[in-house]
Amino acid sequence: MWIHILIFFATFFMMEFMAWFTHKYIMHGILWHLHADHHKKEHDSWFERNDTFFIFYAIVSISFFLLWKYEILEIGLAVGLGILAYGLTYFFIHDIFIHQRFKLFRNANNIYARALRRAHKMHHKHIGKEHGECFGMLIIPFKYFK
Repeated sequence: MWIHILIFFATFFMMEFMAWFTHKYIMHGILWHLHADHHKKEHDSWFERNDTFFIFYAIVSISFFLLWKYEILEIGLAVGLGILAYGLTYFFIHDIFIHQRFKLFRNANNIYARALRRAHKMHHKHIGKEHGECFGMLIIPFKYFK
């Protein structure tokens, strides 16, 4: 039981690295055409091509649930739930809190929330795929807390 809890939290925290890596090297690299509309919105749709990245991680998470269900990988449930928990956290922070795709949590004004918004604003300062910064989500460079 404890190992599953440990694996859940390890997976959740590892997903921050995966989000950073995917964002920096995949989204701002070979799959920029899917991510570009997130930096420069040239459409009227609420949906963005960038939203397809959620589908990829959902498939990975579901795959781990299935590996657990069919008794192929005992820790599959813990890993799948860790990915799911990070995905939900990312959605709430990135899409709801920062980008206000749903008009909630507009006045969260603690030091972490301000730093988070500042760091993300610096990321979006660059509308092209080059010269980006702050590719992660939950771990914020110290300079944004000042």
